[in-house]
Amino acid sequence: MASFKEHIDYNNLPQHIAVIMDGNGRWAKKKGAMRIFGHKNAIQAVRDVTEGAGELGIKFVTLYAFSTENWGRPKAEVEGLMELLVNTLKQEIGTLMDNQVKLLTIGNTAHLPKECQENLQWAMDKTKHHTKLTLILALSYSGRWEILNATKAIAEDVKNGKLSSDDINEKTFENYLTTSNIPDPELLIRTSGELRISNFLLWQIAYTELYITPTLWPDFRREHLYEAIWSYQQRERRFGKTSEQMNPVS
Repeated sequence: MASFKEHIDYNNLPQHIAVIMDGNGRWAKKKGAMRIFGHKNAIQAVRDVTEGAGELGIKFVTLYAFSTENWGRPKAEVEGLMELLVNTLKQEIGTLMDNQVKLLTIGNTAHLPKECQENLQWAMDKTKHHTKLTLILALSYSGRWEILNATKAIAEDVKNGKLSSDDINEKTFENYLTTSNIPDPELLIRTSGELRISNFLLWQIAYTELYITPTLWPDFRREHLYEAIWSYQQRERRFGKTSEQMNPVS
């Protein structure tokens, strides 16, 4: 059976792919196991997407790893996730180094346990000079939190005379977001078939193409990534314009 990779147009690759990694708990439930079992078995999916994207030439991948709302989950699951994050960073640092992956985070990471913060900083320092692919982990993140934070920072700068209200436009606002130096994603993948955004990159995905797959995240592999990119390449991105405007007849 032919791979979708064979049909990918390398001249039309998304520069940035964002992923809502959903379905770990349902995957574990199907196996008759605790939810944390699903999270542990999702590491291969992260590895496949990271390596697959890097091989294709994708420059940015953002993974929605833990939302601000996830703090409301059962204590045992949250503690297990934090421990898993620390252990995964230690285990996967070699893979990041071998594949020239630069690690970044977005979100209210000050709320993470101290050990998590220290390991994240350690991994980011180890990979900061890599240029092949930037892997961004959205941790303790939500789109509304980010927009509110940016608004407060802008208001403070206006109050202190660092910024004039007349100078506030979309570009100014983007400079106050946690993704200020990162291009908006062209493709957003959501696994598990759920049809919602879940408070993820609300500003940045204004014109992002959405790809929803019923595949649960622990089962997601490179071929699924290739199919998502192929689907993206079949679409006409108009950004509010008409087809005729995007493709004028000479």
